[in-house]
Amino acid sequence: MRRKIRDPLRNPRNKPLSDRSPRDSLILFALWLMVFSASSQVIIISPILPRIAEALAVQDSLLGTLVTSYAVMLAIFALVTGPISDKIGRRRILLIGTGFMAACLYLHGLADTYASLLAVRALAGAAGGALSGAAVAYVGDYFPYDRRGWANGWVMSGIAVGQVVGIPLGTLLAEFGDYRWPFLMFAVTMTGAFLLIWRAVPQPDVQRDVRRLSVGRAVSDYIGLCRRPVTRNAAIVYFLTFLGVGLYLVYLPAWLESGLDVRGEAIATLFLFGGLAHVVAGPTAGKLSDRVGRKPLILWSCFGLAVVMPLMTWLVSDMWTASLLFTTAMLLLALRISPLQSLLSALVPSNSLGMLMSFAIASGQVGIGISGAMAGLAYARYGYWSNTLLAIAAVLIMAIMVWRGLPEPRKTAPSH
Repeated sequence: MRRKIRDPLRNPRNKPLSDRSPRDSLILFALWLMVFSASSQVIIISPILPRIAEALAVQDSLLGTLVTSYAVMLAIFALVTGPISDKIGRRRILLIGTGFMAACLYLHGLADTYASLLAVRALAGAAGGALSGAAVAYVGDYFPYDRRGWANGWVMSGIAVGQVVGIPLGTLLAEFGDYRWPFLMFAVTMTGAFLLIWRAVPQPDVQRDVRRLSVGRAVSDYIGLCRRPVTRNAAIVYFLTFLGVGLYLVYLPAWLESGLDVRGEAIATLFLFGGLAHVVAGPTAGKLSDRVGRKPLILWSCFGLAVVMPLMTWLVSDMWTASLLFTTAMLLLALRISPLQSLLSALVPSNSLGMLMSFAIASGQVGIGISGAMAGLAYARYGYWSNTLLAIAAVLIMAIMVWRGLPEPRKTAPSH
């Protein structure tokens, strides 16, 4: 049985965005800060891998397991929290996830061996599982479909600002201080996100799942998502999205440092340029997708990446060329983030959206986990060109899946 539950702290149903209070801006900022912190503490692993290897005397082929351990735990806990989110509401999941993530990031300050760092990354992955899809699901509940691209674009620009500010600053902290310092910095910003959500983010007034939570029921619902072609395709698309990104990014800094003889300052600048492109493209892509549709932008992004990725290994001879190509790749990646998330938010009703997003994110994290292991083995044996070749294959297969397997809503869906 399903019924609507009203919470004391809620948004007015179907209220036009133009009539909403300034609280909407504060809600978007709280979600933005959460996304900034959560994404930055993941992305920072890639540029500081050489510093971790130096400090802990870890072989290159093992460094990818730091990505894999995080991704595996996130995937597991995403599947667990999906049904819980649909039952207890997005607000509570956001509070639990941000609080747990902040605590886990503070624990990174105690990680002084490879084993302990691997363990705290796994704990952070569990916290990430609680947050998986939470911002997108919240936007799907709170905003009407024809404004979700815009809202998701602003929220997900937190990833871009992380690249512009968080990643370069974190890289410099690791370069001139300690590899643990970036995680402590993001622990502070995640604490800020927790406090903002606690004070200002309401529970959307939407239908929630009131059925009794059980392992059997959750397994049955996930099996149902796997059997339904559209939701199954959504999970496959997310898997391929994260697989391709991981294959392209994880060993890029290590390759640049060894091939061009540069250090952390140059890598920080690289991510700064890429993040600036993301800041510009992210909100614009979301707003544009509200007008022209989600799928065209996703497909343009995929085809562009298939061209730009191989150029990284063919043309790069200095950091200026690397920065130009990396910035172009980040711009193309930004084109598909909010359109894809907005597209998925229309595939199921609100009382199943948390489960779908968790299912998709878990699939994506499996892709990230596999990419970390694949990239490490391929990089150690064949070099970085093999990573880009595998990434191109993932991107093109994803484009086919989006084109053939995900429907574009014909009509504007009302807000829930």
